[in-house]
Amino acid sequence: MLSFRPHLVRSLGIPVLTVFLTLFLSQVSAEPGKLQLYDNNPVLAVVEGEPIILDDLKTQEIHGVMIQLHQMQEIALKEKILEKLSGKHPEMKLSQIPLPDRGDIIRFYQNTPAVRELGTLEKMEGEIREYLRKVFRSSYIEDRYQMAIKKGWAKVYLQPPLEFKLKAEIKTAKLWFEGTDGRSRRIFLLEYSDFQCPFCKRVQGTLDRLRKKYSKEVQFGYRHFPLDFHKEAKFMAEAVECARDQDRFWEFQKILYEHSNTIERTNIHLYAKTAGVMNLRQFKTCVQERKYKNRVLNDLRDGMKLGIRGTPTFILGTFDPDTRTVSGDFLSGAVSEEKFSQVIDKHLSIPRAEARLPR
Repeated sequence: MLSFRPHLVRSLGIPVLTVFLTLFLSQVSAEPGKLQLYDNNPVLAVVEGEPIILDDLKTQEIHGVMIQLHQMQEIALKEKILEKLSGKHPEMKLSQIPLPDRGDIIRFYQNTPAVRELGTLEKMEGEIREYLRKVFRSSYIEDRYQMAIKKGWAKVYLQPPLEFKLKAEIKTAKLWFEGTDGRSRRIFLLEYSDFQCPFCKRVQGTLDRLRKKYSKEVQFGYRHFPLDFHKEAKFMAEAVECARDQDRFWEFQKILYEHSNTIERTNIHLYAKTAGVMNLRQFKTCVQERKYKNRVLNDLRDGMKLGIRGTPTFILGTFDPDTRTVSGDFLSGAVSEEKFSQVIDKHLSIPRAEARLPR
């Protein structure tokens, strides 16, 4: 995936995690001696009688940080449980975690070609030992933790963050299935892409297969997200919108991806002709006058508001034809066909009544 700028998590780092840790720890009741059970969606404020809950603040970046925080909390909680049980149950003591011996190190080195490529056994021994030490520790803790839960020695209330659903407006997206046929589809896969992005190019074949596989269930839409360091990306995005005027958007879109490294401003009309654009004079005028400059910029602005920072990015979920919005999962990069199918099937399994969809 090509990035627009460093991810918020990397740029803010541990202080962000600390803020959320403080939020969660604040769920302990202020009433002395009385504790509340863990709540992963607490009320943070009440404004004129209306509560603001944690999910009201969520963005894609915040959700990612919360997932990281949950993973940290889960590890720490398992160790704390074993520590408290170790007095009555010696088999829970962390001091009993086995350490890797030289035989373990040799077997790991011999069975891991990628490690052998990095150097000799003597060179890699220290790193392998440290890696195996962490693996043994994690395996031991998980094994003892599951034993404690099974025997009823501990009851855990920690829950992962609630699933984050992003709501995106379709607006001027080019739709694969037009007219009333498109309105009947329950699921929408909205793509934000850049014609000079290699990952965007790679995923196009996957999307073609999905359109055939889910030809009756899924609508597909395309919006632009030209990255600043791709010099011709905005030009190509504007040009394909000019081809759209003559109902040749998808044909030209495919050619632009196939020849993204060879297309120049001076010869783009030749590729448009190959795509079936009949009125080349109209096409050239449209491109030269930058008729769709604002449409491309609006796509870019809307994408940034959603938290998109790189391409390709997809919003995949339930489609509401009345509000022209899609509400669902945020996926990024050259997503595999298997992953797309998993998310699509998940949303298809939701009853229409629950999804509040028209029949």
